[in-house]
Amino acid sequence: MDGAPLIGGTRRRASSRRPDACLAAVRLTALMAGLALAGCAAAPKTDLRLPVAYEGPSADAAAPASLDRWWTRFGDPLLDQLVDEALATGLDARDAAARLAEARATKSGALTSFLPQGDPSASYLKQRTRTGGAATDLRITTGDFDVSWQVDLFGRLPTASRIAKADFAAARFAYEGSRASIAAEVADSYFQARGLAIQLQDAHESARVQKELYDMTERRARAGLSALADADRVAGDLSQSNARVASLEAQLQAQKRALLILVGRVVDPTASIAVAADVGVAPAPPALVPGDLLTRRPDVREAQARLASASGRANLARLALLPTVSFIPGLGYSRPSTGGATTTTSLGLALSQPLFDMPRLLSQAGVQKAQATQAAIAYERTLRQAFKDSEAALVGLDADRRQVALLADGEARAARAYRAARANYGRGLTDLQSTLSAEQAWRTTRTQLTSAQVQAVRRAVQAYQALGGGWPVDRYSSVASSK
Repeated sequence: MDGAPLIGGTRRRASSRRPDACLAAVRLTALMAGLALAGCAAAPKTDLRLPVAYEGPSADAAAPASLDRWWTRFGDPLLDQLVDEALATGLDARDAAARLAEARATKSGALTSFLPQGDPSASYLKQRTRTGGAATDLRITTGDFDVSWQVDLFGRLPTASRIAKADFAAARFAYEGSRASIAAEVADSYFQARGLAIQLQDAHESARVQKELYDMTERRARAGLSALADADRVAGDLSQSNARVASLEAQLQAQKRALLILVGRVVDPTASIAVAADVGVAPAPPALVPGDLLTRRPDVREAQARLASASGRANLARLALLPTVSFIPGLGYSRPSTGGATTTTSLGLALSQPLFDMPRLLSQAGVQKAQATQAAIAYERTLRQAFKDSEAALVGLDADRRQVALLADGEARAARAYRAARANYGRGLTDLQSTLSAEQAWRTTRTQLTSAQVQAVRRAVQAYQALGGGWPVDRYSSVASSK
C-alpha cells in the first residue's frame, strides 16, 4: 500500500472523530446540566399556619367588603372627602401611581429577549479608482436583514412570563398597600385634629369654670368671708388655663396644616377645615379570621407575589444550564453600479451549550435558589407580622372601648361632685381647697376621657388597616405561590 491513500484515510478518520468529540462534549455538558437541575429541583416551602380565630372579643358581623372603604363607617362626610382627596391628588398617591407605571413599563419589556432579534441595515458606497490618468467610479448599494430567534425548547419563555407577571403583581399590591396606608394616615391625622379640638374645648370650659370660681371668691373676699389670697390662688389657676388654651390653639392649627398638606391642599387656609370637637364612637371592624389575612393584606399578597417571582428566577437560572437553539434566517442584497445585482438568502440553526461557563451558571443557580428561600421566609414573616398587628389592634380596641365607658361614668360623677362642692362653697358650707380639689378631679377625669376617646378611634383605624382594609381586594385574583 502506498503512502498517499494512507494519508487520505488518516485524514478521513480524524475528520470523522471531530463531530464525535463535539457530540460527546455536548452530551457531557448536558449530563452535567441535568444533574444540576436534579439537585436544584426542590422549591422553597412555606409554613402559613395561623390560629383559626383571634383571641379576644367577637367583632362586628358586617360584611368584609366594608373593609374596602372602611373610613365611611365612621359616618363623617368630611373624613370621606379628605381621604378621597388624598388618594386623588396627594403626593404619596401620585408617587405610588408613578411607581406602578414604571412596573407596567418594565413588564412590557421583560420578554423582548425571547422575540426575534435583528435589525435591517443598508449602505451606499462610492469609490473612485485612478489608474494612470484614467479614473473609474464604482458605486455599491447593499442591504442586509439578519434575524436570530431563539427556539424555546425547555420552557424558558413561559417561566420568564410568569416572572414578569409576578413582578407586576407585586408592584400592584405595593401600590394598593401605599393607598391603604394613605387612607389610614389621613384618618389618623384627622382624628388627632379632632382630639385637639376636644382638648381645646375642654380648656375653654376649664377657663370658664375657673373664671366663675374666681368671681365667687373675689365677692366673698370683698364681703370679708374669705381671704384675698384665695382669689389670687384661683386667678393663678385661671392664667394657667388661658395659657393652655393658647397652646392648644397653636397645636390644632399645626395639625390642620399637616392634614391639608397630606391631602394636597397646600395653599388652603387652615380655617377651610372645620374640625368638630367630637370623635364619636369607634365602629367595630367586621368579623374576620386570621386566615383572611392571606388575601386581605396587600403586603402579604405582595410577599406572595415576590416569592412566585423569586421561584421563577430560580427555575430560569437552572434552565440556563441547558442548550439553546436559535433559528437564523438572513436576507442580503448588493447592487454595484457596474451591474449584476446579487440577492443572498440564508437559513440556519445554531446550537449553544454552556461548557466553560458552567461553573458561573451553577453558582448563579445557587444564588437564585437561596434568594427564593429568602423570599419564602419573608413571606412567612410578613404573614406572621400581619397576624400580630391585627390581633394586637383588635385586643387594644376592645380595651379602649371599655376604658371609654368607664371614664365616661367617672367624668359624669366628677362633674356632679364639683357642682355640689361649688354650691357648698358659695353657701359657706365648705372651704376653697375642697372646691379646688373637686374641680381638679373633674378636669383630670375629663382629660383622661378625651384621651381615651381619641385613642379608641385611632386604634380603630389601626385595626381596619391591620385587617387589610382600604383597597379593593376583589379586583385581584390570587397569585399562586410556587410549591
